[in-house]
Amino acid sequence: MKAIKHIQSTFIPLPEENIDTDQIIPARFLKSTSREGFGKNLFRDWRYYHNDEAQPKMDFILNKPEYKGSILVAGKNFGCGSSREHAAWSLLDYGFNVVISSFFADIFKNNALNNGVLPVRVSDEFLQKIFRLENGSTLSVALENQTITIDATGDQENFDINNYKKTCLLNGYDDIDYLLSIKEDIINFEKTLA
Repeated sequence: MKAIKHIQSTFIPLPEENIDTDQIIPARFLKSTSREGFGKNLFRDWRYYHNDEAQPKMDFILNKPEYKGSILVAGKNFGCGSSREHAAWSLLDYGFNVVISSFFADIFKNNALNNGVLPVRVSDEFLQKIFRLENGSTLSVALENQTITIDATGDQENFDINNYKKTCLLNGYDDIDYLLSIKEDIINFEKTLA
């Protein structure tokens, strides 16, 4: 996994609430166990008419070339629905490193953290401040001190994250990488049991 420490980026606003995992990546695209290639089908049914890439819905935010960035800002209750890990894969493969919302479904949140996507939960009020920003505005997410900042105004809010997952994201570790990083500590502990 790629380490996440500090991300400053423009963002893509998607203010809809209750975006479920079938909207994020429709079930018909879950035919692979490889993590690559899912980004092209992110929000597939919202992006294209009749599931045809030649017919993009130009009013959908991801199809507007003026909207770019590695941060997705979504409405409340993002990632609800089925527990498919492919939702996190598709977000990462598309290019999102951070998803901001005022509430995440627990399974989605854990899948995101396990796959190198940082879910940042903010208050409803802070989320609305972000949605009112002009296109091209930037946000800064500092994982180490667990803050998100609206760069134009300096408004800032703290967010919570499990300490273990924070360590993994800061170092680009998956669960196996983390265990390997403390291998000597494990060996030394095992010696105390003998």
